[in-house]
Amino acid sequence: MRKVAIFTETFLPKVDGIVTRLKHTVAELVKLGDEVLVFSPDGGISEYCGARVYGVSGFPLPLYPELKVALPRPSIGYAIEQFQPDIVHVVNPVVLGLAGLFFAKSMNLPLLASYHTHLPQYLHHYGLGFLESTMWELLKTAHNNAGLNLCTSNAMVEELRSHGIERVDLWQKGVDTEKFHPRFQNRQMRSHLSQGYEDCVLLLYVGRLSAEKEITEILSVLEAIPNSRLALVGDGPYRSELEKIFAGTNTHFVGYLQGEELASAFASSDAFMFPSRTETLGLVLLEAMAAGCPVVAANSGGIPDIVIDGVNGYLFEPQEQNGLIKATQRLLQNPKKQLQHNARQEAEKWGWTNATRQLQGYYDQVITKAKSPSLVEISR
Repeated sequence: MRKVAIFTETFLPKVDGIVTRLKHTVAELVKLGDEVLVFSPDGGISEYCGARVYGVSGFPLPLYPELKVALPRPSIGYAIEQFQPDIVHVVNPVVLGLAGLFFAKSMNLPLLASYHTHLPQYLHHYGLGFLESTMWELLKTAHNNAGLNLCTSNAMVEELRSHGIERVDLWQKGVDTEKFHPRFQNRQMRSHLSQGYEDCVLLLYVGRLSAEKEITEILSVLEAIPNSRLALVGDGPYRSELEKIFAGTNTHFVGYLQGEELASAFASSDAFMFPSRTETLGLVLLEAMAAGCPVVAANSGGIPDIVIDGVNGYLFEPQEQNGLIKATQRLLQNPKKQLQHNARQEAEKWGWTNATRQLQGYYDQVITKAKSPSLVEISR
């Protein structure tokens, strides 16, 4: 049994890909016998699936009110001392994660970090692109304190290495193939998403409604494909702007869906649209594919690790003019059943238990290295 302290900048009740991965990871770690303490911005919960949650009060980020910024404080150090972890795992060390770095180093605890949000690229979508090189330097300084740094796609492993971040390895993707399944397809959900136009071409987006997700790119697809409708599932800081941009189009702002309703939304749609060019993995892509929904996504970041062009979905080149339109048209012109089958087959390769067992192996590697630095060489 290991005692694992996890520091994260985001956790429940927030809904996003990072929280989804953390939820499953924490649940699997506990199920596999580990004791887990999660440090996160205070979301009003103190326990999750047998793990304790230490909420740190914070304030909404001005550019992104849904995201709370929790500042480090001395009481965190006391909680760590009481817990006596075998390893500290910092998820996206930016603000609260820096407390994890600090206390791990000051208490001489084994430290692992993982990279899930492509912050340097996100800056461009908020008019802060000039800070990209500074952000990479800050990330390099933070991550190079860790005994091992994990990314969730091969592309991000190479990206971090190219910016001087050391001791980088791959943490395999995961998806709940029971929760997301083609059996949840139903006409009632299709009618809800399409606002009663069940026989239309139903395009789906699920995720944060934020600028870096490039959702506005889907507008041209709606205009180019006759009898198409778009369902946007989720919420975020860009929603009001998107409502103005998509006004007068066949677009339904659905809001959040969870559980079987979310699985049904995936399974009942014709194509999952994912125009973002800044994804480290795109966990939601795997969820769509597990539900048998073929995807259209950018050939960038971690996406090509999941989507095989023309087999289980379609990719477009990020710089190609009208690339998203062309890829969507190609998908709709091909036999739907075969694409659905192939998408599901790909998703079935990736379960959360295997991904978490792999993580435990990395934990043991870092712990052993910290105890006897000469015995273990962590691959770079």
